[in-house]
Amino acid sequence: MQRTLIKNLEMNLGNEVCVKGWVHRIRKLSKVTFLVLRDRTGLIQCVLDNNNFQIEVKLESVICILGRVVESNNKIRKVELQGSSIQIISEVKEELPIEINTKEINANLDTILDHRVLSLRQEKINAIFSVQGIIAEGFREFLLKKDFTEIYTPKIVSEGAEGGTAIFKLKYFNKDVFLAQSPQFYKQMMVGAGYERVFEIAHVYRAEEHNTNRHLNEYVSMDLEIGFIKDEEEIVELETKILSHIMNKLKLESKDLILNLDIKLPNIKENIPRISFTKAIDILEKEYGKKCNEGDLDPESEKLICKYAEEKLGSEFLFIMDYPRKKRPMYTMPKGKDFTHSFDLLFRGLEITTGGQRIHDYNMLKENMIYKGLNPEDFKTYMDTFRYGMPPHGGLAIGLERLTMKILGLSNVREASLFPRDRTRILP
Repeated sequence: MQRTLIKNLEMNLGNEVCVKGWVHRIRKLSKVTFLVLRDRTGLIQCVLDNNNFQIEVKLESVICILGRVVESNNKIRKVELQGSSIQIISEVKEELPIEINTKEINANLDTILDHRVLSLRQEKINAIFSVQGIIAEGFREFLLKKDFTEIYTPKIVSEGAEGGTAIFKLKYFNKDVFLAQSPQFYKQMMVGAGYERVFEIAHVYRAEEHNTNRHLNEYVSMDLEIGFIKDEEEIVELETKILSHIMNKLKLESKDLILNLDIKLPNIKENIPRISFTKAIDILEKEYGKKCNEGDLDPESEKLICKYAEEKLGSEFLFIMDYPRKKRPMYTMPKGKDFTHSFDLLFRGLEITTGGQRIHDYNMLKENMIYKGLNPEDFKTYMDTFRYGMPPHGGLAIGLERLTMKILGLSNVREASLFPRDRTRILP
């Protein structure tokens, strides 16, 4: 008999069906056994007559049950399965290292990650990545409707896009190459190739020594680049519309997931508030006595300025504009002598996006590389793109795990990564 998914059982009331999945819970009484089965679509209670079945099966074993769908008043669904036969497909041989059929797993994060495949079966943890899939789908969906082309760029590269040291080196036959920190160069090349509007959702790699609840050494970046812009304001407006689309999509397509995870989706204003980096520094000092001397916002500053935005501006999102030139990559368009046409988007106390206008003039790009202490000859193939006609352009990168983390109110970005990679974790 062909398998029926649990979510479709109510449409098969009175019919004989075959369901397959994992044993989620067992409760044995004197005459009947109640077995809760789980597949990717949900749970179903199965009732088995003890006179016909002597069931000895461990939790999480994979089984097949044949039976009739009948009406029921159980807490799981409006129907249940009156079992007529049971087959064990794959039996669990030993005790589970973590208990997963509870509302919360009673274990620390390292233990949960050590047993990642098993922990992903737990309802709330499983829901995290269903939500994350909808976020990425919303990003892609919006951009495709706006005439963007999805691209797939190399992750083995000859130079770092950020021009820094936080880059993984590896041996490529007889050469030293690197894992891509960003698809930045290739996004710009594709704009120069005439595609004008491109995006990518892919892994990037940062060899940063950080070991905090907000850093990963491998993460998923949602990138876009767009040509023929006036300035970075167009990128800011575009991201606002993208995020609004994603939140609306979550409201429409993940009501059960949102309820299960007990989350509150943010309301996005038509115009997310924006303040300059300089003003943010002033606010931090005047309102909170916090000084920032490095030309950037540290984690505490991000939390405080977001607190200000929520309390004084009524928004959980905040664009910080005009970052100092010394702290931005060499491809960022300067704004006067000391600042840039760039921005970060902060959300609930954390930077989730960096973006801005890029330099499109060959000579200006060369000069800015030298200003940043880089040798233009080391970036020849990238630089050649700007010799042959490049329109004004800009783009952004959104960290998928960070956005997921903040939407769902998770305490550690590793919770929003399927198989996290950090300074100490390379398994599973």
